[in-house]
Amino acid sequence: MKKTIISAIVASLLLSTSVVADSKIKTVKEVGSSAIQKGTQDALTTQDRLILEAINSLKFTNSALVALDKDDTKAALANIEKALGKLEVILSAKNTPKLLPIDSNVAIYEFIGTKKDVIKTVDHVKDLLDDNKVQVARELLNTLQSEIDVTVVSLPLVTYPDSLKLAGKYIHDGKTDEAKKVLEVALSTFSKTVEIIPLPLLKTTDLIMVSSNLSKNEKKEEALKYLDAAEEELDIAEALGYVSSSSNTYKSLHEVLKEVRKEIKGKNKAEKLFDELKSKMKDFKDKVFSSKEK
Repeated sequence: MKKTIISAIVASLLLSTSVVADSKIKTVKEVGSSAIQKGTQDALTTQDRLILEAINSLKFTNSALVALDKDDTKAALANIEKALGKLEVILSAKNTPKLLPIDSNVAIYEFIGTKKDVIKTVDHVKDLLDDNKVQVARELLNTLQSEIDVTVVSLPLVTYPDSLKLAGKYIHDGKTDEAKKVLEVALSTFSKTVEIIPLPLLKTTDLIMVSSNLSKNEKKEEALKYLDAAEEELDIAEALGYVSSSSNTYKSLHEVLKEVRKEIKGKNKAEKLFDELKSKMKDFKDKVFSSKEK
C-alpha cells in the first residue's frame, strides 16, 4: 500500500481523466501514473478567488468577536460589515454553491497488486474474522483501497450571512453577549464532505484512450496490450468493491471490451466500439464517485 498526503485549498471536486495524446507513447505504468497526477490536479483547482474572499470574511468575523471581548462594539460592527462585504463578492459570483469549500485534504491510496491479490487478501480477512482477530482483520482491510480521497471543509453560504446580520442586530440592541454566541456558532459551523475517486477507474479510462489511438494507427499488438491493462484495472476496481449507480455495470463494460478486442484482432473496425466503450466508461465512472458528509 502506497500513501501520499497533499494539503491545499480547493473549490472544486469535479474530476476528469486526462486524454493521452503525447507524440511519444507512454508505457502502461506511465499512463497509470499520469491518470493519478491528473486526477489529483483536477481536485485542487478553480475558484481560488472566492475561497480567498471567504477566508477574509472569516478573519473579519473573528476580529468582530475579539472586539466584542474588549467591549469595542464600534470595531465589532465595522468588522461584521467587512465580513458581509466579502460575502457579497462571493454571492454575486455566477453559480455560487450553497457550500463554499475553504480548505481540503487530499489523500492518495494506491493498491499495488492484481485482482488475485485482492481476492487472496479478502479470503485472509475472512479467516481472521472467523478466529475473532477483528483488529488484525481491520488493518488488513484498510490496505484494500485504491483511491483519491478529497476531504473538503465548506462554509455554509445559506446560513453564514444571516448569522452575521443577526449578530449586528444584537450589537445595535446592546445585546453583546447574544452577539458573541451567534459569532462563535458562525465560526464553528462548517460542513465536511469526502469525495472518493477510485484510481483503477481513472487508469482504465486513460488506458482505453491510448489503446484507441494505437488502434487507429494500425498498431494492433500494442493496442491489445493497453486494452488488457485496462481490463485488469477494471477487474481490480470490481474486486475492491467500487460500485456505480450507473445503468452500465462491470459486466456490460467487459462485454464491450471483448467486442473491441475481437474487432482489433479482425478487420480492425473498432473505432465505433471504442466510442461506445468510452461513453459507457464515462457514465460508469461519473456515477461511481461517492461523496459522504461528516
